Amino acid sequence: MYKILISSILWVMLGFNFSAFAGPDPIQQMLIKRLQESKLKLKEVEAAQSAERQKLMEQHMKMMAETMEKMRNMTPHKEMGMHEQEEWMGEHQKLMQQVMGQMMDEHHTLMKMNCK
Repeated sequence: MYKILISSILWVMLGFNFSAFAGPDPIQQMLIKRLQESKLKLKEVEAAQSAERQKLMEQHMKMMAETMEKMRNMTPHKEMGMHEQEEWMGEHQKLMQQVMGQMMDEHHTLMKMNCK
């Protein structure tokens, strides 16, 4: 009985793909960090004055363009299973929503800058 229990536990563990629960892959983690940095840059823009503000806004826009380019070129790994690909796509979708939200914030900041 004991041997049957141990062997069935081992079979379950071997059949379980633990990488499916790993969360964002390394590239997605790097993009999350990059988005956090660009969000801080946008806060700096809002706090800055005239010429410095324009320089910081240009840096933020460049960071966002680079992030968008990286996201455009991202694809799930070929060796991923269907479930892993779905999770990867979900993470990618979350990142895209963050990028779009930040670009809207950037747009609103630009509009405020132009109105002053």
